[in-house]
Amino acid sequence: MKRSDIERLLSERILLLDGGLGTMVQRYGLDEAAYRGEEFGSWERPLKGCNDLLVLTRPDVIREIHEEYLKAGADIITTDSFNANAVSLADYGLGGYVYRINRAAAAIAREAADRFTAVDTSKPRLVAGSMGPTNRTASVSADVNDPAAREVTFEALAVAYAEQARGLIDGGADILLIETVFDTLNAKAALFAVAELCEELGRDIPVMVSGTLADASGRTLSGQTVEAFYTSVAHAPLLTVGLNCAYGARQMLPYIERLASVAECRVSAHPNAGLPNVMGGYDETPAAFAADIEEFLRRGLLNIVGGCCGTTPEHISELSKIVGKYSPRPLPEPRHQTALSGLERLVVTPEANFINIGERTNVAGSAKFARLIREGNFDEALSVARAQVEAGAQIIDVCMDDGLIDAEEAMTRFLNLVASEPEIARVPVMIDSSRWNVLEAGLRCVQGKSVVNSISLKEGEEEFRRKARLVHRYGAAAVVMLFDERGQADTLARKIEVAKRAFDILAEEKFPAEDIIIDPNVLAVATGIEEHDRYGLDFIEAVRWIKTNLPHVKVSGGVSNLSFAFRGNNAVREAMHSSFLYHACQAGMDMGIVNPAMLQIYSDIDPEMLEHVEDVVLARRPDAAERLTAFAAGVKPQAAQHDLHADEWRKGSLQERISHAMLKGITDFIEEDAMEAYRSLGSPLAVIDRMLMPAMEQVGKLFGEGKMFLPQVVKSARVMKRAVGVLTPYIEQGMSHVSHSAGRVVMATVKGDVHDIGKNIVSVVLSCNGYDVRDLGVMVECNRIVDEAIACGADAIGLSGLITPSLEEMIRVLRELESRGCRIPVVVGGATTSDMHTAVKMAPEYSGVVIRSRDASDNARILSRLMGDGREAYIAEVRREQARLREDFERGLERRNLLTLAEARARRHVKRVEDIVPAAHVGRLVLHDIDIEQVEPFIDWNFFFPAWGLKGRYPEILDDAKYGEQARKLHSDALALLERIKRKRSLRLEGVVGIFEAVGRGDDIEITDRHGKRVVMAQLRSQRAEEPESLSVADYVVQADTGATDHVGVFALTAGAGLKELEKSFRDSGDDYNAILSKLLADRLTEAFAEMMHLFVRREMWGYEGTDTEARPADIIEGRYQGLRYAFGYPATPDHSLKREVFELLSIERTTSMRLTDNWMIDPGEALCGMIVADRDARYFAVGTVDDEQVADYARRRGLTEDDIRRIMPRNL
Repeated sequence: MKRSDIERLLSERILLLDGGLGTMVQRYGLDEAAYRGEEFGSWERPLKGCNDLLVLTRPDVIREIHEEYLKAGADIITTDSFNANAVSLADYGLGGYVYRINRAAAAIAREAADRFTAVDTSKPRLVAGSMGPTNRTASVSADVNDPAAREVTFEALAVAYAEQARGLIDGGADILLIETVFDTLNAKAALFAVAELCEELGRDIPVMVSGTLADASGRTLSGQTVEAFYTSVAHAPLLTVGLNCAYGARQMLPYIERLASVAECRVSAHPNAGLPNVMGGYDETPAAFAADIEEFLRRGLLNIVGGCCGTTPEHISELSKIVGKYSPRPLPEPRHQTALSGLERLVVTPEANFINIGERTNVAGSAKFARLIREGNFDEALSVARAQVEAGAQIIDVCMDDGLIDAEEAMTRFLNLVASEPEIARVPVMIDSSRWNVLEAGLRCVQGKSVVNSISLKEGEEEFRRKARLVHRYGAAAVVMLFDERGQADTLARKIEVAKRAFDILAEEKFPAEDIIIDPNVLAVATGIEEHDRYGLDFIEAVRWIKTNLPHVKVSGGVSNLSFAFRGNNAVREAMHSSFLYHACQAGMDMGIVNPAMLQIYSDIDPEMLEHVEDVVLARRPDAAERLTAFAAGVKPQAAQHDLHADEWRKGSLQERISHAMLKGITDFIEEDAMEAYRSLGSPLAVIDRMLMPAMEQVGKLFGEGKMFLPQVVKSARVMKRAVGVLTPYIEQGMSHVSHSAGRVVMATVKGDVHDIGKNIVSVVLSCNGYDVRDLGVMVECNRIVDEAIACGADAIGLSGLITPSLEEMIRVLRELESRGCRIPVVVGGATTSDMHTAVKMAPEYSGVVIRSRDASDNARILSRLMGDGREAYIAEVRREQARLREDFERGLERRNLLTLAEARARRHVKRVEDIVPAAHVGRLVLHDIDIEQVEPFIDWNFFFPAWGLKGRYPEILDDAKYGEQARKLHSDALALLERIKRKRSLRLEGVVGIFEAVGRGDDIEITDRHGKRVVMAQLRSQRAEEPESLSVADYVVQADTGATDHVGVFALTAGAGLKELEKSFRDSGDDYNAILSKLLADRLTEAFAEMMHLFVRREMWGYEGTDTEARPADIIEGRYQGLRYAFGYPATPDHSLKREVFELLSIERTTSMRLTDNWMIDPGEALCGMIVADRDARYFAVGTVDDEQVADYARRRGLTEDDIRRIMPRNL
């Protein structure tokens, strides 16, 4: 099947993958002889356990397993080829059989899939060629004594995967499934091989990639987070990305949610049948497995779902019952984000201000590093990389280009060693070399998404295209240096010319624009050569042009080149770098190679120095170079004098000293100053809130303005941490009198954020106020936060975050709490939080209360109010304020093209008193022992055939040229099964209907039962401007202010009682066809039962329809009668939760077997519940989208929160 056809299927429904193959093979109890067969009877090695070989020796077994899964409803079956690659099969001596095994595996699956497709062409069956991870890892050393050693190379893996992929495709696989990825470098080798095969064959082969997580850390075995894993493989045109194995569905859910939040392709999941038991087996039942999976579907996370270890056709059969109830995850719009990865993901966004690329692991940028590499002292060389990351480098540039170094060997060894150091490997790598063989060697070592530095047009267009294609195929971004055949682009015009040409070529090659990083060449200024005077300004203006004209492209540069003319004068160089960076970043520069030690804070540069420097950098005057040179000559002795008075700042006030230390990152005196502040203010918290925090806020302000950069901010944070550390014992001492527990609080810095100063302060303050604090640390997964909070019975949860992405992580925690029905108060804090964001983005996600804390002291106040006597009043106060903030925010947004609620109500349908239809009998009637023969005439077969993929109306479809034969067969089978059901009374029809006095009160229907009890059924109103009337079901009940009394009917019924047992009996006997048929019949019978009931109501209970004429089923099915019934969950009455009122009004659960779930679904599922009106003007309509005003109004009338309403009716918002 073509990729386009597969993608069409995925857009229409969730596809069902099969389950565990090994699990099924074990059921056969095959011995060594069975594995060997005749062909391998004398093989020199044991073959038992080599399941892949069974496609040659026992194809019947594999064929039967495929058929079992197809019968269970699988849309996709996976080939028996998980280990069928040269690397893994070498253990059995079967390396020479790779192609044959894979081709046979695909052919067996293809034959089975095609046979089932032929039976039901509306459900095409697909074959996914399984490609496992091999039994070797390219990113991790198996030798504890040599972390750089590797058991397998990228090249060997690519060759092995290419052979496997070719066999699978030749055998008929529709999809290649690279699964159970524990090392992303292995997967990248597989993707590389598949890409080359696609190019060779001229085909677009759909590829699924599915990773596996190693343990509770939520990372792969090779250390990557879920987000980093996706980023590393996202260069390939993936059909899906997903997770499988390792976890059961319940444990996998939060990680699939994380994956779905970043993936721009479709998402898959095939978890194990729970976690393994003590014997290594799996105990989770099919029903429990399906129940856990249903939460994935309910959240809209998946496009393909199936099972892995321990799952069987029974598990897949249970999934087949539920997947059709949910829509597939929509394919997201491309975000065009520049995302890189090491062990963690790095997204280059404007909010990041400037991405600092560390230059100290470049042999040209650090004499020490170059010496260590030449000496072969790689261990100490790693410490240079480690120090860079600790200092704030977000990417490390690794370059080995030196005449005395074997650059290819050194690059390989160093990057392999980096992979063994998580604190270094967490950041992406920039692989830097002027030699392509060195760049390629580096690309074959890194599992993350790296950056190649660089490619250019220097060697001509064809070579540029070739290298760009390979860079993309390896899964990297590329720095494009502005060189062409004529040389370096040194003027603005040349920079624009070469940048535009390179961009256009890369666009033709389908190289993603967001993976292009243009380096417009930072060149030395103030050299005394007039042509060089504009180099700084031309770079800045080139940045501005690129950001304006080349969408999504990023810009980088090597900053230190600028000041080459002033080597030896660090004061001038630092000022030049800081000024240049400030203006380049203002123009849009995204990243750069820079030494943090050679930067000043822009706002702290001496004004006279700044004037001279910017005259040069911005080419403001023709004599700028001469003036700066003369000025610099006087700076040297000033610098020496400055060294003599380095502590001059110590003469300032206490606040000035603390602020200076914080801004400059000076730790030498901060403890002494913090203690002096404590003695002066008398409170450690006062020191934090009044002296330390304002200084940190100034740091944040300068960072936001682009006047400070991340390495400087990191140094400031260290100063803050030291100050807090010396104050902490005094905070504890001041609270030592507290002996009781004021409450239990779980604290955490959310996933993706390593900042803990603020959280630690809060934890200490709360502990000293008597709270039992459970501090989970930093980078905490949302599911762990929720698990811990539930397990310890937390009274509150505190979430901390300093960076912008932390806000989304906090929302993720709130969603997880909501999904579990928790109502634990959540307090959020950190530099990026705000009252407005909390009200607009966070509070609507959670039915519990979410409160923003402004500072460390505020937390104790918030918690005391949350846990005190006035708790409810306080929460109400918070909610009112957040509601006000939301209203302020929403007023500023562009309103949708909807009528206001007042305008919609002004266009309501008005029922007159004279249009009231009196009811002959008021009260309720229990419908039991209803014979199927009574409802059979009202079966509407029109909805029966589309469920099988047959298009057309009944009865015409029975004679349709295309579908007629199949339709007649289906209809005949359905009638035969219906006769059997009637004969054995396999299905029971149950229901209750009632007519009650009612009046309208605005958009509410107020019902009064025979005992005088009043029940309000709130209704929604259409706000669509294009409709002639803005309808609500309440319009068909006369308003109370007329003084008249009307009537409405309510009902609940099912034809599904007994269906579960009937389905099970069919499935137990292997008859999936009749199991499905019985379910569809129960659905049709339920609708027919509703029509029969409505006819009875009109004729006997309400009594307005005469009984003198025979009721024609065809007219009833077409709706040719007065009055209508509106079922809850349908377009006119989308609120499922109203079923609760009907169930209580009619005592449904006491008189029938129907039960209402917590999510207002009726069990059995083949059931209807709703209202009946008799108005002759009544018509069906759709409420459609409603605005926030109506949501709030409806929530008030329903007695629910707005969050509840949004959860109940997401499609109407």
